[in-house]
Amino acid sequence: MKKKIIVVDDEKDIVELISYNLAKEGFHVTPSFNGEDGLNKIREQRFDLIILDLMLPGIQGIDLCKILKSSDETAAVPIIMVTSKSEVFDKVLGLEMGADDYITKPFSIRELTARVKAVLRRTREKAAVEPLLKTIKIGDIEIDTDTYKVQKKGAAVKLSATEFKLLLYLIQRKGKVLSRDMLLDAVWKDEAFVEPRTVDVHIRRLREQIEEDSSNPVYIKTRRGIGYYFEDGA
Repeated sequence: MKKKIIVVDDEKDIVELISYNLAKEGFHVTPSFNGEDGLNKIREQRFDLIILDLMLPGIQGIDLCKILKSSDETAAVPIIMVTSKSEVFDKVLGLEMGADDYITKPFSIRELTARVKAVLRRTREKAAVEPLLKTIKIGDIEIDTDTYKVQKKGAAVKLSATEFKLLLYLIQRKGKVLSRDMLLDAVWKDEAFVEPRTVDVHIRRLREQIEEDSSNPVYIKTRRGIGYYFEDGA
């Protein structure tokens, strides 16, 4: 089924441009031109993603975002904030209210489409992950997710913050092959100028820390030409 997206923006030309291009990508797009109408439509039907302008007539976009994120029925629906305001304060405020991403006008349709697909992918993956336990035990590895400590056979394993995040991301999606781009998007999403090769370097470092033989890994496996995946070592 087509993913359903609502675009809430008072600039008709912008709404038409976004709607036309997302429809070409296979999405079902519903337009809305003010906060009240957008809120009513979102409450009347289920959407997979909301594209929301910060400055709207009536209910402001930031207030609408707050309303949606405080409701159990709509809290899980991802929101991309779109605005002509580029100040850091506005970006931080939108993200603090629960927005999943932020893009500033003028923007390229290619960039917006990429962000839409990335947010939907992260949302889909988040729903599929295993619940995060305080203590994770796999083979001879034990992870304390509260203290960020990792042990192998009872001995401490020293990982960087990025290595720990990468390890946890792989474990939560155990058995699923993850491409370099997917790992970059999830683990390095807030960093600029990070190349796919960075993933390979961190995978190698992880293997050196948790594998008995990093050249013949039993936990972090490679699917040649695709990416990496985690097995329980059995």
